[in-house]
Amino acid sequence: MKKYFLIGVFWLLSSSVMASEAVIKHLEPLNWWVGMQHPHLQLMVHGNNIGLLTPEINYPGVSLTSTQTTDNKNFLFINLTIAATTKAGKFNIVFKSGDKLVAQVNYSLLEREKKSAERRGFDARDVIYLIMPDRFANGSVKNDSMADQQEKLNRSITGGRHGGDLKGMQEHLDYVAAMGFTMIWPTPLVENNQEHYSYHGYSATNHYKIDSRFGTNQDYKNYVAAVNRKGMGVIQDVVLNHIGSGHWWMQDMPAKDWINYPDNYTQTTHRRMAIHDPHAAPEDAKQFTDGWFVPTMPDLNQRNPLLATYLIQNSVWWIEYANLSGIREDTYSYSDKNFLSAWGKYLLEEYPHFNMVGEEWTGNQAIVASWQKGKRNDNGYVSYLPSLMDFPVHDAMRAALTENEGWSTGFMKLYETIANDFLYADPMNMVVFPENHDTSRIFSALDNNLDLFKNAMVLSATTRGIPQFFYGSEVLATSPKERDDGAVRSDMPGGWAGDKINAFTGKGLSAQQKDAQTFVKTLLNWRKTSDAIKTGKLMHFVPEKSTYVYFRYTDSKTVMVVLNKNAQDVQLDLARYQIMLKAKTSGKNILTGENVDLSKPLNLKAMTPQIIEL
Repeated sequence: MKKYFLIGVFWLLSSSVMASEAVIKHLEPLNWWVGMQHPHLQLMVHGNNIGLLTPEINYPGVSLTSTQTTDNKNFLFINLTIAATTKAGKFNIVFKSGDKLVAQVNYSLLEREKKSAERRGFDARDVIYLIMPDRFANGSVKNDSMADQQEKLNRSITGGRHGGDLKGMQEHLDYVAAMGFTMIWPTPLVENNQEHYSYHGYSATNHYKIDSRFGTNQDYKNYVAAVNRKGMGVIQDVVLNHIGSGHWWMQDMPAKDWINYPDNYTQTTHRRMAIHDPHAAPEDAKQFTDGWFVPTMPDLNQRNPLLATYLIQNSVWWIEYANLSGIREDTYSYSDKNFLSAWGKYLLEEYPHFNMVGEEWTGNQAIVASWQKGKRNDNGYVSYLPSLMDFPVHDAMRAALTENEGWSTGFMKLYETIANDFLYADPMNMVVFPENHDTSRIFSALDNNLDLFKNAMVLSATTRGIPQFFYGSEVLATSPKERDDGAVRSDMPGGWAGDKINAFTGKGLSAQQKDAQTFVKTLLNWRKTSDAIKTGKLMHFVPEKSTYVYFRYTDSKTVMVVLNKNAQDVQLDLARYQIMLKAKTSGKNILTGENVDLSKPLNLKAMTPQIIEL
């Protein structure tokens, strides 16, 4: 017998297969853990005619309860029950044809990290830094182009691979921590072995393997550990809705109904209202959820229970393996809604204090709110997703800072959007952001106006919810106003050898860029100290005279925030805010360090926001 490493993945679990009958190509999950809340584990085994074989297991505490096959004889699904008393260790899974031993795999059950189930997910005490790994920093040129990956390095095009990797991300953790961030959300790091346009990570070709151009699975685990040592956590970007056309499944489909529209390409309508509309035609709802995003992203059919279990277990595997602090779920509503409920319920039963944020890209708050855990929907649907990306506030923020003030425009649009928080089960668990990897850069959207940019930063950091910022924003990264992914996802200055501008060291930054970077750093590091911002309630006032004023407060602490679009210096009468000022006569402007006299009208410099600790 000799070692047979299965398609580059079994090195993780030290598996061996009999060389004479090497029929197994994949076995996933790669390993599992004892002491999980859920005792059941389903193994997907892929290999030539494996579905015709009979598996056997002999290990104390592990029961082989059943097996399942599909219309593809190259797949076998093995259902195990792992007793609560089971000890960590390794055992053989043997595959027989009658009495003949055909193959054998050694499988590992590991000990969980202490208090793994009690891990804290991200919440309003955190600030998230969104990174696109390929565009952040190139730590090693050795993995820029890899023999096992189709697409090679090409920095000359915005849609090509630029060489950023886990090593580069890890080398700049001191910078991220010093800026005041407490959570890092990298866009997907799993393998995207696509011919073109593979850098973004949203076309998975192997759910259990980090893309070799970023590093290895162990590199990722080491990265998360390094992040944790800096007092931060990692949020993994997960895609449940679709895969890449280069996924190994596409060469040997586990079942005929594994993907939607397998024989007749049908694109999604993106009409998310169809699955909420009580009057909707069934065909419209089906095409929204079952249609493909693009021709290179096959749409997964989560109504297949074997696939549903696979995806749920994959999320759990990465949480345990890498020690994650959260999940960001891409294109959330495009997946089957009953599956989404099961996915969220399972994860929260396993990790009661964990957090997952879903992307529901719409400005319609009623739709966004319907997906949040605790929301009572008229149609009876129960969701277990704790958090969502706050696209309504994102849209309103941009309108507030660019529109003229009117009855329902400018700051009034922002006020009314936040006033609709009664729709949410938990508005404090919404993720607020001025920009992300799919939108134009906020500085450009605000016509490169630094003062308006600062207003956007203040709002994002101090309103209710969990703030998220996009890499490069702190040094005024720009893009066209219209969506241009390549421009939005530009290389972080200083992340590549020879860069003349370096955001990490400050070299070559303009005075305006240094100002913005210092402003964001001051803002976020102060936020860490403010219980009123992190956990306090919100009271806001109807905007007047191109200002929007709100307070964040606890029983013992109060913070006053003033967003200001006035083109000239003005005075703000404080009489209408006395319910929150409570006759206090002084405060401190945390952005300037200056003392503020609250016994008289407040002086506001043109377009300058203020944050005042009372």
